[in-house]
Parts: sequence; C-alpha cells; structure tokens
Amino acid sequence: MAASSLGSSASEGGATKRNAVKDYLDQDSKRDVHVFHLATEVAESPENKIPILLLKLKDILKGPPFGSRELKQLKEDIYYYDLIQYCVLVLALDFRNIRGQWFTAVQLADILSTVCVGLDPKNDAEEFHGKVLPSAADNLMLLARRLQARFLKADEDDDKQDFLRYFHHVTDSLCWLLSGHAHLTPHVFQSDQLLQLLLTDDMETTVIMVSVLLSILQLNRTLLLSVKERSIQLILDEVIYELFENTNPVIGSTCIKIMLLIVESHPPTLQMLRNSYKGLSRLLNKLWTGRGFDEDLYQLLELLHVGSFQGVKEQKFYRAASLIQATWRAHQTRKRVKKLPKVVTHLQRSFRAKRAQDAQRLEKEREEEELRHLLQLQRHRALRDFRQRQLGLLEIVPASEIAKYLKHEKEQSAMVIQKVWRGYRQRQSFSQQKSSLKKFKAAIIIQRSVLRFLEKRRNLRRDILTWRGPKGLTDTRRQELRAQLEDYVKHHTVTHVTEERTKEQHAQVQEMLGQYLMRRNLERRSELRGEALLAQINTDIELLMSAPSLKEATEKDVELFNCRSAPVAARAKQCHGAMLQSVRGPWWKKLGDEMQDPDTIYADDTDLDLVL
Repeated sequence: MAASSLGSSASEGGATKRNAVKDYLDQDSKRDVHVFHLATEVAESPENKIPILLLKLKDILKGPPFGSRELKQLKEDIYYYDLIQYCVLVLALDFRNIRGQWFTAVQLADILSTVCVGLDPKNDAEEFHGKVLPSAADNLMLLARRLQARFLKADEDDDKQDFLRYFHHVTDSLCWLLSGHAHLTPHVFQSDQLLQLLLTDDMETTVIMVSVLLSILQLNRTLLLSVKERSIQLILDEVIYELFENTNPVIGSTCIKIMLLIVESHPPTLQMLRNSYKGLSRLLNKLWTGRGFDEDLYQLLELLHVGSFQGVKEQKFYRAASLIQATWRAHQTRKRVKKLPKVVTHLQRSFRAKRAQDAQRLEKEREEEELRHLLQLQRHRALRDFRQRQLGLLEIVPASEIAKYLKHEKEQSAMVIQKVWRGYRQRQSFSQQKSSLKKFKAAIIIQRSVLRFLEKRRNLRRDILTWRGPKGLTDTRRQELRAQLEDYVKHHTVTHVTEERTKEQHAQVQEMLGQYLMRRNLERRSELRGEALLAQINTDIELLMSAPSLKEATEKDVELFNCRSAPVAARAKQCHGAMLQSVRGPWWKKLGDEMQDPDTIYADDTDLDLVL
C-alpha cells in the first residue's frame, strides 16, 4: 500500500532493526492503540499527506502528564513504530506544497524535539543515539536555514515577522533537543549548517543564532575538548565578525559571553586569540565599553592582556590587596580628620596656656627686677643715711673721744661679720648632717617596730606557757571526792531503762543532732553570705573613694562599676597582694605567724610597712 519514498526510507534498517522491534512488540500486547493506528495510516498514505498525519502526535502526547511513566512508554511506542524517523525525514521536504506550509514544519519540529527528549530506547539505543538523533539535529538546522532564507527574501513585513517567529521556534526546538541529549552538542558545534546559520548580516536572526550558540556552550562545557581546532577557529571568526559588524548590545553581550566560555573551556584558544587577532583588546574596549556588560568585557580584556588564568587570579589578588590597603588608609585618614577638631582645639589650648605662662613669667621677672631695683635703692639710701648720721655723730663727739668711738665701731662691725659667718657655717653643716639625721630617724622607727614585734612574741609565748594542765590530787582529796560520789549515787538512784526506750531515745538524739547540723549549715551559709556582702560593700566603698572625677573617668573605670564581679575581684586582688607582700617580707616579720589568724597577719604586715 505504501509506495512512497518516505516509507521505503523509514523501513531501512535491516534484519537487526526488525528483530529489535519484534522483540519490543512481543514484550507487551497492550500498546497505545492511537499510535498503532497512526503508524498504520502513515505507512499507507502518500508522501504529501504524511506531515499532516504526523501532527496528530501533538494531541496524543497531551494525554499523559509530564515526566510520568506512561509518557515515557508512549514515546517508546512512537519510536518503535518509526514515527520519529518519519518526522526526521519529513523535515527535509519542501513545505510550500503541503497544507499549512511552514507552520506545519514548525509544529513537526516541536513534536520531534518533545518526543526525543526523555526517550532512551533500551533495545535500540545504539541506532537511536548514533543515527536518529544526529539526523534530527541536522534536519532541524536545515529547516532553520530554509526559514532564515525565506525571512531574508520576504518583502512584506507580515511575512517577515511570521518567518522570524518560525525561525525562533525551530531554534528553540533544537536547543530543547540538545538539553535532553548533551552528547549531540559536539556534532552540532562542528556542523557546517550551524556555521552557515551564523553567516548572516541580518541583526534579528543574528541575535537568535548567537543565543543558540551560547546555549550550546552552556549545556556542555567539555564539548570543545572533543572538537577540532579548525571548527573552534571558524566559530570564533564569525563571533568576532559579529562583534565588529553589529552595534546591538544584545549581540555584543552574547558574543562576549561566548568568547569567555570558549576561553574557559579550551585554554589554548586564549593564545590563539592573542596571536591571531592583533588589536582585538583595543577595538573591544573602544566599541563596547559602557554598553551594559562591562563586567564580562573587562574579564575578557584582562584575559587577553595577561594571557593566562593564573595571571588573572594574581591580578585579582593584587587588586584585592590594593583595595584593602586603600580602604584601610581611607579609614585611617577619616579617623585622623575626625580627630582633627579635637587636636586643633587641644593645640590652641596648649598654645594659649604656653603664651599665658610666658606672659606670667615675663611679668614675674619684671616685678622681681623692679623689686631688686627698689631694694638696691633702699640699700643705697640706708647706707647714705648711715654715713650722714655717722658724720653727724663725729661732729658731735669731742676730738679726744674720736679714737675710742672708731674702735667701738670696728668691734661692732667685727661682731656682725662673725655672726654672719657662724650662721653660714652652721647652715652648711646642717645641710651636710641632714642625711645622717634622716638615717637616725629611720633607725629609731625600725627599732620601735622591732621592739613592738618582740613584745608581741613575748606576750604570745607567755599566754601559751600559762596553761600547765591540772595539778595532781592528794589522798585526802581523793577520799573526799569518793565520799561525795557515793552520797550522790545513794540519793540519786538510777531507774531501769528498757532496750526499746533506749532505742527511742537514741533515735530522738540522732534526729536532734541532724536538725542541729542542718541549722548549723544554714547559719554558716548565711554567715558566709553576710561576710561576702560586707566584703562587697567594703570594696565598693574603696572603689568609690578611689574613683576618679567625672572629667578624668575612662571606659575602663566605668566597667569596674558595671560588672557585678568587679568588687569581688578587687577584694581578691587586694588579699592576694597582701599575701604576696607577707611572703616577700623578711624572715623576722613572719616569726609566730603560724599561731595567728591570716587576716591579722596581713593586717599587721600592712601596718608595719606603713610605719616603716
């Protein structure tokens, strides 16, 4: 019944294919009836009606939910009934003479990609992955080329928009097929049809094709390791051509990302770019800087400039270090600028204080100079008055008494000179004896402290030796005590106590003893708590007494009052210091301390140090 060339082409596969299909069909007789009837109808129909019949697969695929086992089984049925092969072969036809024309071709491309994604026939996997899928990808690219050519030749705007939309749908189907079978990406990347699709001067189709190329590289980052360098170079030629031919930022951004992916996936390409494309960095920087994708552009320019990823990492490290240094310097500068008003104020205050001190010093020197001048004038005046009085007295004294008078004046002058000299000599002697006097007073203090210490030791020994124990009893005293004991026993007879009463009294005594011990523990705890509170109060009082003024207070001083454990720590520090002071003291200070209270020892040592 089926005499068309499509039927004969789809039936090619040899005995192996037929046997695999037979085994598959024999596994379960409950196959999808619609697929079976469709396959029968396609096999018996002429060539021009097969594309319209294959469109029924779209309605058949809508039944099972996505990702279900039923959908997978349905796709396997479609494959084993050769419907996928029919779809692949139909895409190579000229759809101008088929109903629906190119819209039918777009729908068939969508059906083909939908069926192939998620399909993995176990009985015929080698033929499916080795022949069917590459043929499907080639025919999808062939259909995309035809739609691209129709778009470029169309005159009316409506037709151009339709063909552009059809072209976009076919490329989406190709990308969907590659997303489900990533091993096809090297075949598509090396295909001449992909290169021919990129060889266009139209901006709209170029945007679509560079996006497809970017998707292919993103789907399989390792595909460049399995393709020829010639293919990579041809793709790079077209990408670089589109960069310099178009001004569309979408094309520029996508091409930059494609070059980055190629360089990252295939490092030898970086050296090829640097050697084969001289001046690429300068033109990229000139044409595409500030177009909205500067981050990717700068990354590519840096790779082209450095020449290796290791160098780029080192450059990033150096830039990060420079940024940290710049940030630190800026922080230090802002900190200094923030403190600048305080520094200026302090400098002005210091300058004014210095100027005031200089003025006071100059004023004091001037006053001292005036006082010195006045004293000198008074001295000259007093000397002049003295000489005038002496001349007056000489005029009054008779001539016979002048010698006697002069002798008296000489004696008085000698006495004054002697008095001044003795005073000067005594002052010098006292200044020399001042250190000896200080040592003498220190010796007196030391002697007084030692005598006080020895007096304490003698009193302590006397108190210890006072108690001698009880004296021995005489025979008469023993007889008297024995008689008193017998008389007491005679008048105070002991009643007989039963064993049960004894046990009861023992239990009562034990209970009373336990109550007493419990009360003693509680009292001891309350006493310890009271002592701790008293120590805390004393420490707080000492902190308050030694606290600085509010102008001189710092954050560390505030923390001492905020922390609840600070008073206890301060008291402990004080006791520890007293203990260390007692340990470091001379040996004669610690004589007899083993018989005293430690607090009293520390207090005595502190008092003795204060006295010294």
